[in-house]
Amino acid sequence: MENIEDLVVNLLFEKGYHISFAESLTGGLCAAKLVNVPNASKVLNESFVTYSNEAKMKYLGVSKEKIDTYGVVSEDVAYEMALGVCKATGSEVGVGVTGIAGPTSDGTPIGNVCFGVCINGVITTQMISFKDIGRNNVRKNATDYVFEMVYNLLKA
Repeated sequence: MENIEDLVVNLLFEKGYHISFAESLTGGLCAAKLVNVPNASKVLNESFVTYSNEAKMKYLGVSKEKIDTYGVVSEDVAYEMALGVCKATGSEVGVGVTGIAGPTSDGTPIGNVCFGVCINGVITTQMISFKDIGRNNVRKNATDYVFEMVYNLLKA
């Protein structure tokens, strides 16, 4: 039985798409999960870990105004991250993930994670609250959710 990352790699390959990740909260876990799959190199060229706001602006083109207005953990920033990673890499599919894993927060509830997925210029965003279930559990759940979201959007 195939796992979700196998299904995503196979779908990307069938469609002739490439995927790139712009990861903040997940710190590279999404790219790492994808490269566990044989032939991942056929669908992944490059990705970014943009943990700081400055990196999000520098590499992905996230606007300072969006960060200041909506906060770094927002669907608006996830949207810009997904779009920015597509533009930076030329990928058909771009994923942006930003959130708060804890143990501390700037006022944003711990466990809130925002996702952006860009497929051929069409961007879908979502915010999920995983609650304060521990830093690594939030990061794992967010990574798992990325693959479910990408899979469902590719299948649609």
